[in-house]
Amino acid sequence: QVQVVESVGGLVQAGGSLRLSCEVTGSIFSINAMGWYRQAPGKQRESLAVITSNGTTNYSDSVKLRFIIFRDNVANTVYLQLNSLKPEDTAVYYCNFRVVGRSRKWADYWGQGTQVTVSS
Repeated sequence: QVQVVESVGGLVQAGGSLRLSCEVTGSIFSINAMGWYRQAPGKQRESLAVITSNGTTNYSDSVKLRFIIFRDNVANTVYLQLNSLKPEDTAVYYCNFRVVGRSRKWADYWGQGTQVTVSS
């Protein structure tokens, strides 16, 4: 069994910063990739950043140069540093883990989602 726990988001003023974290625990053989997504009201879920097992990162154009994804492989935790926040960054943020279980089968696991609100 695999569990995912996200940190709490918050309310931030425009131009401010916030760090989100997300930990996965349980029956894990390895983690292929970790990522962050968000969903604003009335919009589809958007991929923001992904980091692979070897540390390669990929960002969406909307957050490139403002957000930073990094991971702690020992703690099975992924972080998202949000800088220079804008009101349009307001959304529910979700983490994702592509986990290979002890059966060597992989599956995606999602965090519960956390609200980030940026005031102007």
